Amino acid sequence: MGHEMAFDADEGTSQVDAQQPTGAVSMLRTKLFTVADYQVTVTDLLLFLFMCSYIVRGYYFFVGNKSAKTCTVRHILMKSSDDLEKAKKRIDKGEAFSKVAQECSTCPSGKKGGSLGWIKPGQMVPAFDKVCFDPETKVGEVIGPVQTHFGYHLVLVDERKGFESAKKTG
Repeated sequence: MGHEMAFDADEGTSQVDAQQPTGAVSMLRTKLFTVADYQVTVTDLLLFLFMCSYIVRGYYFFVGNKSAKTCTVRHILMKSSDDLEKAKKRIDKGEAFSKVAQECSTCPSGKKGGSLGWIKPGQMVPAFDKVCFDPETKVGEVIGPVQTHFGYHLVLVDERKGFESAKKTG
């Protein structure tokens, strides 16, 4: 893909023809194929893919994936399992989970009563995910200690969406 040069005899200089694109502009104007007498360029293809990504994002934002598993969860994080056991005993005696989280948790979420908000599978470390998305974990039950590389957690699942309700036998 050569560029045509024009030589100005009066000034003794050469100039690149302004009609010929160079570098990245040239690549973006490269014709890929023709559809119904329209020559599709790299720019057209990139614009199409960009618009498609926004359409998909918009769909999931407004409609959402109704079958996706999500849950709201709170936790208390501590470095020592012994300290965490003491916190769990306070909760077992009737103290509010959120109050104990505010006083004891080393995670910044402790200020919000340990709330991590809505989470999806894969958003947290595997040991934490396993507790949150295990159908055997009961909503409202304090689980722990759960060990991760962050330390030891007490986990409380407040609500779930996208889970099939457990079938009752008998």
